[in-house]
This record gives sequence, structure tokens and C-alpha cells, in this order.
Amino acid sequence: MRTKTSFYRLEYLDWVRGIGALIMLQGHVFDSFLKNDLRGSAPYMLSQFVGGMPPAIFLFLTGVTLAFLMDSTERKGLPPLQRVATAFRRSGYLFLLAFAFRIQLWIFSQPAPWTDLFRVDILNCMGFGVALFSLMALFRTAERVRLCAVIGLAIAFAAPLVSQMDWSFAPEMVRNYLVPDYRFFAFFPWAAYLAFGMSAGSIIRTAPQDAMERAMQWAAIIGGALILACQYFAGLPFSIYAKSDYWLNSPAQILSKLGVTLLLLALAFLWTRYAAKDGWSWVRQFGTTSLLVYWVHIELVYGHWLWFWKNSLNVGQTVMAAACLILLMLALSAAKTNRYRLKSMLSEWGWWFTPKPRGAAGD
Repeated sequence: MRTKTSFYRLEYLDWVRGIGALIMLQGHVFDSFLKNDLRGSAPYMLSQFVGGMPPAIFLFLTGVTLAFLMDSTERKGLPPLQRVATAFRRSGYLFLLAFAFRIQLWIFSQPAPWTDLFRVDILNCMGFGVALFSLMALFRTAERVRLCAVIGLAIAFAAPLVSQMDWSFAPEMVRNYLVPDYRFFAFFPWAAYLAFGMSAGSIIRTAPQDAMERAMQWAAIIGGALILACQYFAGLPFSIYAKSDYWLNSPAQILSKLGVTLLLLALAFLWTRYAAKDGWSWVRQFGTTSLLVYWVHIELVYGHWLWFWKNSLNVGQTVMAAACLILLMLALSAAKTNRYRLKSMLSEWGWWFTPKPRGAAGD
């Protein structure tokens, strides 16, 4: 039975995930379909600037749900090693999805080099990060609040140092999983969002329901403060690092995105509790099927299906293409979650053929 508390918890998290999916869709459409000579335009720059948020959001929410899992196994009284094993199995599931995704893309993209099968995408980062963070199940939920926050900060501030190290001794695959790179989702710095999400998820699990509003107020305050502080420090003429790239490995960029994510979390909590009407929400719908939406739209946008639109649309046409893709993905999402209701409705309209069972009259 779903309690009122669990309803609110799941609904606002799905709402944040849905916002991430919407931002992702428009960003990828602009990246794939807009003409090359328009990539310096304001609409494109804005699209890609905002489009950098979804990976941080998805990784953060993966950390939140991982913290929920660890708290659940702790409440059930499972021994420490079994709690770790349960969390570790989730990494196996994520790796399975990651390689299934790459295999499907590779098959549909032929001819393509076999090395594309081992590209480190966001699902690979999730799987690798969850595997390492499964050791956090050895600690109590209250301990994970501070511990995971510290680990997240350590990963963020270590990212520029990792970039400066000489990795020539390491195999390419190891470098792809660890070293910041524009082409991949490496552990540094992306896994910081997983750690921050685990800290936030542990807070959600330990906070009483009547204290959740205060917790979300603090999330908004901390999020806003992070954004302002990081923008200030990013604008200083000096740095504590010998070399740092803001868009690749800068702690200021990482913590700014964390601040935006915390603001979205607080706003989603307030919206779903006080403003949203009961019933179906198209934003939350995206959040409940974000993996399906991610998987299908990547093939449509970057695959061979819509090759005639690649790098050939103006801004207005690209906006229309993004709107059409969003509607298409919404229909796919709704069909998945309501497939039985859809089948029943189509049967009533005579649009769904159901074979007669054997032995029925007239056979």
C-alpha cells in the first residue's frame, strides 16, 4: 500500500526527472539538427547551456534511489555484507542496460567501429559509480548524509588534479572511465552527483514527514548559495589549480549544477504538494519512463532514421522538430505505462484484434 508520504516522495522525484528528460530532448535535437553555421547563435548557445543539466540531474536522482535502497536493506536488518551485495547488484543491472544500449546503437549504426561498443556513456558511469559506492551500505543512513557529501566534494575538487596527471601508463578504457573528457562520462567529475544524491536521499529517509518542508527550504537556500558562490569564484582572476577547464572539470561548474538541481528538487516538492492537481501530469509521465525516452530518442536523433534533418534545419524548424519529438516521446511514454488501458480502449473501438481461444464456438 502506498502511503501519503511515499506518494509525495515519489511524485516530486519523478517530476524532477521529467524536467531533466524534457531539457535533454530539446538539447539533443538542437545538437543534431541545427545547421552548422547557426551553432554560434543565441538559441543554440542557450539550448546547450541548459542542456548540460540532465546528466547531473539523472546521476543525482540515481544516488537518491540508491540511498533509498540502502536504507531499506538497513531497516530490514540485513547484515552489512548482504546490504553491500544488494547495492552492488544494482550496478550490474545498470551495466547490463549500458551494454545492451551500446549494442543496439552499434547494430543500427552500421558501418560503425567495434570500439563504439565500449563507449563510456552515462549508464556506464552510473554502473561504475554505484559499484564503488555500494560500500556505503556498510554505514548507517544517518552516517551517509555527511560521508557522501564529503565524498562528492572530494571527487569534484579532485577532478582538475586527475586531468593534470600523466595517464599514459593506463589502458584507454581505464582512462575513459576515470579521467575527465568531453567525449565520455568519466568518474571524475560526474560521480560527484551520485555521491551528492546519496547524501540527499539519506536526508529524505531520515527526516520526519513534518520536517520535509523545512528540509526543502534548506535545499533551496543551499542551492541558491552554491550558484552565487560558484559564479563568484569562477570569475576570479586566479585559481588554486595550475590548470582547470570550467566546462570539463571545474568544481565551480559541478557545484553550480548541484545548486540548480537542489533548487529544482525544492520547487518540485512545493509544486506537487501545493499547486499540482490530482491526476495525470505530463511532466511526471516523462519522469516515470525516462530510461525508455532516453533510449528511443537517442536512436531517432543521432541514428540513421532522420538523416535528412541532420545539420540542415534553421532555428524555427529545429524548435518545431524538438516539439514534435517531445510529443512523440510523450505518446510512447503514455503507451508504456497505460498499455493495458490503451489495449482495452482500442478493443472497444474495434482497432485491436484478439484471437479467439481454442475450442471457442465457431472454430
